[in-house]
Amino acid sequence: MTAPLLAVQNLRVTYPGRERPVQAVRGVSFTLGRERLGIVGESGSGKSQTGRAIMGLTPPQAEVTADALDFAGIDLLTAPPRTRRALRGGRIAMVLQDPKYSLNPVMSIGRQIVETLTTHRPMPRKAARQAALDMLAAVQIRDPERVFALYPHEVSGGMGQRAMIAMMLVAGPELLIADEPTSALDVTMQLDVLGILDRLVRERGMGLIFVSHDLRLVSSFCDRVLVMYAGRVVEELASGDLAHARHPYTRGLLNCMPKIGEDRHPLPVLDRKPEWAQ
Repeated sequence: MTAPLLAVQNLRVTYPGRERPVQAVRGVSFTLGRERLGIVGESGSGKSQTGRAIMGLTPPQAEVTADALDFAGIDLLTAPPRTRRALRGGRIAMVLQDPKYSLNPVMSIGRQIVETLTTHRPMPRKAARQAALDMLAAVQIRDPERVFALYPHEVSGGMGQRAMIAMMLVAGPELLIADEPTSALDVTMQLDVLGILDRLVRERGMGLIFVSHDLRLVSSFCDRVLVMYAGRVVEELASGDLAHARHPYTRGLLNCMPKIGEDRHPLPVLDRKPEWAQ
C-alpha cells in the first residue's frame, strides 16, 4: 500500500488567553494522498488554523502539538527551521484567501513569481522568467507578458488570484493548501479557478487540501470531505456521500442551504448542541 503524502494525527493548536488557553484546533487527524481533500466548517471552526499549522505559519505564541505531523517521511514538528523554509513554497505551498493581502504591492507580479522559483530552484534569470510566463499561461492568463510586468493593484481580484496560484505552483509543489481561494470571486471566476486547480492536480499528481465554508462547492469539487466544528473533526466522508451525512451538524449545514423550487422562507437556523464541541 502506498504511504500517504501527508499524515496528521491528533493535531492541536493552542493560543494563550486572558483566563485560560484557547484551543483553536483540537485533536484533528487525517491522511492525504494525491487527491482533493475538502475541509469545511463555519468561521472559527479551525480549518484555516489546521492548514497554517501544516505550513508552519502559526504565530510564535501558538503552541502546536501532534502525535504525528508527517509530510513525505519528514516530521514537520521536529524538522529544523531551515528544512521548513525549504519545504514552504517548494514542496508545500499555500494559496491564501485574498491576493491583495498576499502579494507584495511594490513588486511586479512577474518579479514575485521569479523570486519564488529561484529561491527553491536556482536557475538562470532568463529561464526563470520563461518559466514564470509559462506558469501564468497555465493558469489561463491570456497575455502573460503584459501581466508579468503589472503590479498587484493593476489587476482584478480574479486575475490576482490566478497570479497567486501561479506563484505557489511555479516551483512544482507536491502538496497545495488552498485556503478559501474563491470566496472573494464571482461565480464565473470561481469556476475558472476551480477548473485550473482541478487540471493542475490531475496533471501534476499533487495532493490538494481545499479549505472552504461552502459545503456545496466542496462536495462538487473534492474527493473527500472533513467537517470541522469548534476546532475538531466531527465527520469524514466521501463527497458523494454528503447527502447521507450522519452527524447533526453536517446535516444542519446541508439543511440551511437554499434549494431551487422550494419555498424556504425564512431559511432554517442551525440549532447547535453543546455536546458537539466536546
